[in-house]
Amino acid sequence: MKRSKYQHLLDPLLKEPIFKASEARSRGIPSRMLAHFCQKGVIERVGRGLYRVAEASSGVDFDFEELVLTASSIPRGVVCLVSALCYYNLTNQIMREYWIAIPNTDKSPKRPHIRIVRMRNMSLGLTTIKMGKYEVKIFDRERTIVDSFRYLSDEIAIKALQSYLKPSGEKKADLPKLSRYAKALRININKYIVALTT
Repeated sequence: MKRSKYQHLLDPLLKEPIFKASEARSRGIPSRMLAHFCQKGVIERVGRGLYRVAEASSGVDFDFEELVLTASSIPRGVVCLVSALCYYNLTNQIMREYWIAIPNTDKSPKRPHIRIVRMRNMSLGLTTIKMGKYEVKIFDRERTIVDSFRYLSDEIAIKALQSYLKPSGEKKADLPKLSRYAKALRININKYIVALTT
């Protein structure tokens, strides 16, 4: 009886890609029952206080699955910097941590393998991409390049800009947009663009 009652309460949460322990508690499911459902293989813990349906197919490429789950669990978080560079194939860096930008007034969430970057002007270059079942917020290629010059080493930023400037398929460099973003974020990258395009 007790198990079916809690299963019934849990069912609506299982329709979400990821849910929080606090959401389960608000539905009347105690923490011990979440542990029980994990043990039974109904759900799995993907981070501190974060759960999803066990072995649910996310439809996301394996290399990005944990990043997508992490980003989806932070409501105002945006994939940025090294994680965005990896997604756009603009770096040979290995994504050892998941880089997520949050508004500079927000409290830093606690997640495993995460690098939080507090930023202002979160709307500039903000876009949403579909990865499997998930919609993920990420900065576009131009914002990611400009941010690389703001937060990462010159070496990483210059290599990313170099990759961005190489024509590949439909993804052409948009220099006016790049310059507009650099101006808005007060970063002078013109000397690098000139050096790489002449």
